[in-house]
Formats: sequence, C-alpha cells, structure tokens
Amino acid sequence: MIIVDTSVWIDFFCGKDSPEVRTLERILAAGEDICVCGVILAEVLQGIREDGDYRATLSRFESFLFLPMNQHTFVKAAELYRILRHKGITIRNTVDCMIAAVAIEHDIPLLHKDRDFNAIAEYCGLKILKTSEKPTKASRILPSKRGKS
Repeated sequence: MIIVDTSVWIDFFCGKDSPEVRTLERILAAGEDICVCGVILAEVLQGIREDGDYRATLSRFESFLFLPMNQHTFVKAAELYRILRHKGITIRNTVDCMIAAVAIEHDIPLLHKDRDFNAIAEYCGLKILKTSEKPTKASRILPSKRGKS
C-alpha cells in the first residue's frame, strides 16, 4: 500500500520521465494498492483543463483507496509544521503537512517528488518510498491514455 503525492501524479499525467514516475508505473502495473486523500485528489483534478481528461482521471482515482481526513489529521499537520519550524525548517506548502499527516496516521509510505517531504521524514517519522535512480525503459503512453484502464 502506498500514497502518491500530487507532484508525482502531475509528472505522470504530463508524460514526464523520472524515477518517481517509473516507480508509480511499476506499482500500477503490479496492481498494488494506491491510496489518495482529499487534498491530493483536489490538487490533481484542479489542474486538468480538458473535460474528457478530467472525467477519465476522476474515474481512475475512484479505484484507489480513499483515506479520510478528520480533525486529528489537521492537528497533526499543524504539529508537523511546528516541529519543523522549531528546527529552523519552513515547509513551503501547508498541504504537504496535511498529506504527510495522513500518511503517518495510516503508517503508509509516500511516493513524492517534493523536497519538503524529506524534512518531514527526517524529523517526524514520515515513511518515504525510495525510488531507483537507474534509468529503465520508460513507458511512452500518451498522458490522455494513462487515466484509462
């Protein structure tokens, strides 16, 4: 089971090649459980311009496990931010703390491409899915085809 950050989904749907996208492609091909939370879903969907791509992406995301966010999640997000701030580290986006809080609450590793998560992992116990930096034969699926099973 894995939670995938918006930073990886954006590259995936744009057809970019990166270690994180290749890891996501392997996870999807293996049929492993992928989790999302409300803020990841909202961030991914808000960036889609074409109605057809929007519907296809929404349909694809409906097959993933949805992790709820409650009051405890938001308090945990604030605590993560405060812990890091006391260490002199400023997280650039509060949403990252929310995503990290969900992952920590459910003890699920995060696949990401955002440096703020590395600090949260180092000081706050967030599990990060490591990616291979070695190049592999990347899939050349067009972005609009990725949302379809």
